[in-house]
Amino acid sequence: MFQGIEHLAISSPNPEKLAQWYVDNLEFHINFTYAGNYFVRAINGGVIEIIPSANSLAQPQTVANNKDAGFRHLAIAVDDFDAGVAALKAKGVRMVGEPVETQGNRLAFFNDADGNLVHLIKREKPLP
Repeated sequence: MFQGIEHLAISSPNPEKLAQWYVDNLEFHINFTYAGNYFVRAINGGVIEIIPSANSLAQPQTVANNKDAGFRHLAIAVDDFDAGVAALKAKGVRMVGEPVETQGNRLAFFNDADGNLVHLIKREKPLP
């Protein structure tokens, strides 16, 4: 009956701009729009709906803090970690700290155009 996550939503003061950021920087494509909402799809089929917000984030996360309650980050799988980090840096995306390795997994945190915390991940082994 329940099949899993169909999409997640991020509210943004400028949904079109944020959707285009995901297109320009993370190889998503805009696959559907309506009434100011943008659906962007990743190469692996993952979907983000970007919807209009009433305000903006108080401040972008400048530290990769995953302990506070609520939505913490969006993880983007990458097949070539070093090339992914280099491509983002070449596009002017600023990393939040240095890339790290934990339990064989490589991670690099950064902010999207609205300041939401995002990270690249290259897993040593896929999740079970």
